[in-house]
Amino acid sequence: MNAIHLDLGLEGRLTAFPAPGGSGERIPAVLVLPGGGYQHHGEHEGEPVARWLNGLGLAAFVLRYRVAPHRYPAALEDGRAALRAIRAEAPALGVDPDRVAVLGFSAGGHLAASLASDPAGTPADRPALAVLCYPVISFSHLPHVGSLAALLGSDASPAERRAASRELTVTPDTPPVFLWHTADDPAVDVAHSLRYAEALAAAGVPVELHVLPHGRHGVGLAPEQPELSRWTDWCAAWFRSHGWPGPGRGVVEG
Repeated sequence: MNAIHLDLGLEGRLTAFPAPGGSGERIPAVLVLPGGGYQHHGEHEGEPVARWLNGLGLAAFVLRYRVAPHRYPAALEDGRAALRAIRAEAPALGVDPDRVAVLGFSAGGHLAASLASDPAGTPADRPALAVLCYPVISFSHLPHVGSLAALLGSDASPAERRAASRELTVTPDTPPVFLWHTADDPAVDVAHSLRYAEALAAAGVPVELHVLPHGRHGVGLAPEQPELSRWTDWCAAWFRSHGWPGPGRGVVEG
């Protein structure tokens, strides 16, 4: 099905990839947030991921959120606006407004975590599930320097860094999370995912964490790397464990 561009009323751009079908049943949707260090958007973490989600029977939306020179909270505002737009357009797109997830890569994973535990957000801004792939989480512990400079500025104060560190904003209202990372990620230390998983568990939030022994950063679906691409099967099973898209809907594409 052809992609559809939706107006956010902001500078961010949201593109819809409705799932094929037409049964009349409202289906879950996933907001895809590509990485890029808050400096650009990784194209391989956008439309290809949306098409994979379509293959699972899920609707998908790719957000090109604002990046540098825009600073915090521009990207977060775009994420909130995207979730509201998806829910507002849900009847026309055949989407269940109560089942909208976020899926983010690297800096997009930080944005996904920000939406999942947004101290200033409302319930309407919160996703129902969150998938974080090799995410940037902390700006206080082993920060990713490029993301820090682009989002907050290299001169950000310790208080500003803590406020944007998502392991510190988890609450019991944070939705269930699927996480994966590689142990030797050379760009974003695996400690980001480990610390986030620890915070989720401490708050009683369901979390599934996979740490693979080797792999470079930013692989997306990793279609040519069987050891890494296993994450897509695990994630599909995790969605199914939550009833997404539901019994008999969709297939897992390798």
